Amino acid sequence: MLADNMTDCHVLVIGSGGAGVRAAIEASRYGETIIVSKSLAGKGGCTTMAEGGYNAVINCEDSCPLHEEDTLKGGGFLNIPKLVEILVKEAPERIADLVSWGAVFDVTPERMLAQRPFGGQKFPRTCFAGDRTGHEMMMTLIERVRQGGIQIMQEITIIDLLKTEDDGGRVCGAVGLNRRGEMVIIRSDAVVLATGGLGQIYDVCTNCATGNGQGYSIGYRAGAELIDMEMVQFHPTGLVYPYDARGRLITEAVRGEGGILKNIIGERFMKNYDPKRMELSTRDIVSRAIATEILEGRGTEKGGVYLDVSHLPADVIEERLPLMLEQFLTIGVDIRKEPMEVAPTAHHMMGGIRINTDCQTSVPGLFACGEVTGGIHGANRLGGNSLADTQVFGKRAGEFAGKSPVLEKSINPTQIEKENKRLKGFLSGTESIAVIKKALKKTMWENAGIFRTESELKKALLDIENLKGKMPKAVSKENLADACVLEDMLTSAELVVKGALLREESRGAHVRKDIKTEWTPDKSPFGHTYQSLSRSGIEKKEVF
Repeated sequence: MLADNMTDCHVLVIGSGGAGVRAAIEASRYGETIIVSKSLAGKGGCTTMAEGGYNAVINCEDSCPLHEEDTLKGGGFLNIPKLVEILVKEAPERIADLVSWGAVFDVTPERMLAQRPFGGQKFPRTCFAGDRTGHEMMMTLIERVRQGGIQIMQEITIIDLLKTEDDGGRVCGAVGLNRRGEMVIIRSDAVVLATGGLGQIYDVCTNCATGNGQGYSIGYRAGAELIDMEMVQFHPTGLVYPYDARGRLITEAVRGEGGILKNIIGERFMKNYDPKRMELSTRDIVSRAIATEILEGRGTEKGGVYLDVSHLPADVIEERLPLMLEQFLTIGVDIRKEPMEVAPTAHHMMGGIRINTDCQTSVPGLFACGEVTGGIHGANRLGGNSLADTQVFGKRAGEFAGKSPVLEKSINPTQIEKENKRLKGFLSGTESIAVIKKALKKTMWENAGIFRTESELKKALLDIENLKGKMPKAVSKENLADACVLEDMLTSAELVVKGALLREESRGAHVRKDIKTEWTPDKSPFGHTYQSLSRSGIEKKEVF
């Protein structure tokens, strides 16, 4: 018996966040579509946690060229320009879709979509629904899915992609595990990877429990090329305490609404790092500023700095930042009267699977969208661009996957035998999954974080290699998925570290303290780092 369950469809979408659900909505126009969710669709993933907003050029005083310019500059000019052009041009169309489907965004007295300022942007172009923007979007998208007859397979962990036996090696489905540890096979004509980020490979992060980098490693094993895996964004403002809530996101909307950063001596320190933009500088600059203040002894006893909105009218905080107010009240802090304590936290992945404008990867039959892809945000993502990314490229991935030819469904039995052997190995493993995972998170946080050196990166790489040499133990079939996820986390972490070693410059979110960068990002002699099963390196270019 090949598997406990086997299902066929035209398009398989792996991931139920904003990008995956939008892809499924579009793909369903062309044939039967299935969404596979590791958690519960609409409940897991990072989109529903996103608080700040959605960037779109909708004001006549703003312009697409200006949005493109901000995105390219913020991304250290490592973005793929054509992808940026598509993001900017189609973002207004996709937010119009959401509004037509019932999404409720904040509006001005003139009944226009309200927009707030976000870091690194010359115009307030971030549309929002209070500080629950992602949640509003997800509820709208999930309702649309329910109306469209799209099948959702919940609480299934995809452990690998299936490929045809011919020389082309086309992706033709996926194999997963359900909660009982039973194998599930889904055969399809096309697959869309929309699996989100990898923040969970770090000790402190904003990501949900499912943000563990599986899509990168699954795509990598299937032969896809990944770019700029070293570009991990650390959000400047994460919760400092209590311990079990460390890293929880404090939205950029707090600074967008006028929040100011101060160190322990009461100094508004951003004047020393970006005096023009201050708290509304790009995330990479603000994160490094906060980290520097803490490292140099000007942080709080709990290891953070102060983020203060107490100078704002109480009704503004209650209306514009209700979730932040509620969150801090639960830990005994009233942000209407006292400052928050914040510190940087691993947040978003700018690198990922290389795609073209149709969201096609380097592997036939495999498409990708959302945070699992690279090239859109370059070396540093602007706040508000990610929610737009989910809708713009989710729609495109679903459309072009949907247009894929219908194939004769078949399974390569060698692949299934290989998976069965792998799973049996976990059942006879010897090492604790939790212990290996903890060690991985620790070495990544300490050696591949905001500031990096060659020696620290090589230590992280050695640690990862040692951890990969251990055989994790699944105490029962129900733990098999945990073992598979751990292996994928180790692979994704390794790709991050190897990318960081390849890029011998400081650029955007990637800072090499041991290398003096003698050029501005727009004059860098380096292009994308690239890694696949067949090659790895960094693009070189002539700079005039």
